[in-house]
Amino acid sequence: MAPDDPLHGGDGAVKRHPPLPVTTSEYINTVAHYYRGEIARMSGWRDRIDRTSNWAITVVAAMLSVSLSTPTAHHGVLLFAMLLVLLMLSIEARRYRFFDVYRARVRRLERNYFAQVFAPDAVTAQDDWAGLLAAGLRAPTFHISHREAFSRRLRRNYCWMFLILLLAWVLKISSSKLQKEGVQFDLVQSLREIIGNASLGPIDGWIVVLAVAAFYSWIAFATFRRRSASGELVHGDVHV
Repeated sequence: MAPDDPLHGGDGAVKRHPPLPVTTSEYINTVAHYYRGEIARMSGWRDRIDRTSNWAITVVAAMLSVSLSTPTAHHGVLLFAMLLVLLMLSIEARRYRFFDVYRARVRRLERNYFAQVFAPDAVTAQDDWAGLLAAGLRAPTFHISHREAFSRRLRRNYCWMFLILLLAWVLKISSSKLQKEGVQFDLVQSLREIIGNASLGPIDGWIVVLAVAAFYSWIAFATFRRRSASGELVHGDVHV
């Protein structure tokens, strides 16, 4: 055992923890390595978010192709696509909460340390940013709820996917040519025909229409509800 081994004492007893940085250069080196580590974790979770979005886009494209490519395809394919995209959104909201934790740490370092290195500004610096960062490392907690994460991802990407599926579903149930082979006219002639086309097995069409309307009313509320002005959102618009 070397006499200056940092993990052992002079009497051979093993220390409980490695030594902490004591000089300015050691502290700066620690911060730089820690920053790179948090960037890597944030990038990893961002990659997971993008993968879920790509899966959802693939599902939408595949279901649209199946439903609209043949006149005999049932409109229930599009309803099933809505449920699949909702599942993807729920998974992505959970992943986004983890991503937000690491992004908040990275931005806290960038705002309060690196920005001060390049251009010191006592007004924008957070007083106890290092203490808040240490508290988050000792007891990690989510910064946003699953509901807020759900709304953010819905507002950013998924609202457009749901809108495309809704338009395709309306086209499907309102166009007779897409419902049966050999029909000469394109559009249905009455609301009764639309309701009839919207039926799903033993479920009446008006029940299906009401269910879709309620679902999209909830989607619209979750998309446009007022956001909480806290966290990273109060520091500009560059956020996911």
